[in-house]
Amino acid sequence: MPTSNDSKPGQNSAQAAEQVASAHKILKELQQKVGNHPELGEAITKLEMALNTLAVKTGGLL
Repeated sequence: MPTSNDSKPGQNSAQAAEQVASAHKILKELQQKVGNHPELGEAITKLEMALNTLAVKTGGLL
């Protein structure tokens, strides 16, 4: 019997991608409000790299 913890292959990657994309959007909006800040820029860059890694690992099926 399947449980709620059972997941389909790639589902975790899709959820992670959605969360990272959401965080990226929030940080970009914050950056527009407060202006350029080195720590915000670094966080945005790291999120972009994480999104790219997820895209490569999932074959672009995000």
